[in-house]
Amino acid sequence: MTAENVAAQDLVLCVGDTTFLDYGSIVAKKEGYGPIGKGGNGLILHSALAIEPKNGQSLGLLWQKLWNRESKPKPPENETSTQKKQRQAQARKEARNRPFEQKESYKWVEALTTIENLTSKYTRVVHVFDREGDITEVFDKVRQLKHTGVLVRAAHNRSLDQESERLWSKLLAQPISFEQEIELPQTGQRSARKTKLAVRFCQVNLRTPYRFDNRDPLPVYAVYATEIGCPEGETPVEWMLLTTEVVADIQTASLILRWYTYRWRVEEYHKIFKSGCQVERYRLAAEGMKTLVGFLSVIAVELLQLTYLHRTQPSAPAIEILNPLELKILKAKSPKPPKLLTVNWAVEAIARLGGYLEHRSKTPIGIQVLWRGWLKLHDLCEGWQLAKET
Repeated sequence: MTAENVAAQDLVLCVGDTTFLDYGSIVAKKEGYGPIGKGGNGLILHSALAIEPKNGQSLGLLWQKLWNRESKPKPPENETSTQKKQRQAQARKEARNRPFEQKESYKWVEALTTIENLTSKYTRVVHVFDREGDITEVFDKVRQLKHTGVLVRAAHNRSLDQESERLWSKLLAQPISFEQEIELPQTGQRSARKTKLAVRFCQVNLRTPYRFDNRDPLPVYAVYATEIGCPEGETPVEWMLLTTEVVADIQTASLILRWYTYRWRVEEYHKIFKSGCQVERYRLAAEGMKTLVGFLSVIAVELLQLTYLHRTQPSAPAIEILNPLELKILKAKSPKPPKLLTVNWAVEAIARLGGYLEHRSKTPIGIQVLWRGWLKLHDLCEGWQLAKET
């Protein structure tokens, strides 16, 4: 459905990210789950979220992958420290020699190829990845695809086509082209703030590793942004962005920075998925859980669209986020619906279905109350449809 919706777009962004779903407290139904993080047990979810490039609104999911890792065999009893080192070295060697398609990092390339085949050939899709997606296979695959581009935050100080030159030193040698203000959202490592970035950019050629058959350099553009006047106690922002899009002027470099900030949408999506839909609270066998994750994924996208429009365009018509039947049900459940049905009214009406207390006007509408209201609205719509059919 999302692929059909974006078919009318000339350009769409696709932000990708991976999250862990922890079901460590499940004891009786552990088969089908696997190790995650530090001693956890659960599933791994990778999401590719389509984003409208002008305003950053979510358009839906283009692709998802859900899997579990295999548990490692227990070490032999009475293993000596020397034997342990030998066993671990052998395991690392086997991991390095595995085909790329069998590694978890293949998800980045798999997203590129799957979405290329899924979307219209008239729609250009630019994938936006954080540092985990900075692998040579991504850039190599993009040069084989016809209507796919990529924007990745660099994790490695790569060697360029000139042997003595590295990525960071190349960009630091460039003059500052412009300054740009951006809004940084709150995370576990920093508080929300507005900041100013000094921006440099130029074209670079990434050296291709020997493991590739095609050793031609990978031509990309680098946009390097560093924070000016970082507040005391905060870590300064430093983004080295690599893109296959042509960055020939200040306007395009500024656009690349804005596109990268949209990557936070997929983090918001995963947050809604966990805190709103509460996907980690269910206690199902793995196969049933994987089915439920697919169902909840769609609802989480709808909630992301709802909360974003409520934050950015509260006066927009409610029909932008609800269908006619949903509006009809909400009007019937509201004591005094206004003549102009706005996004703000719709969100408050859905929240009331979820138990939001209006007299607590200073209490913000939380994602959990929206989740409960959204489910109730869907139940009411389904009941109306069933009554109509009978």
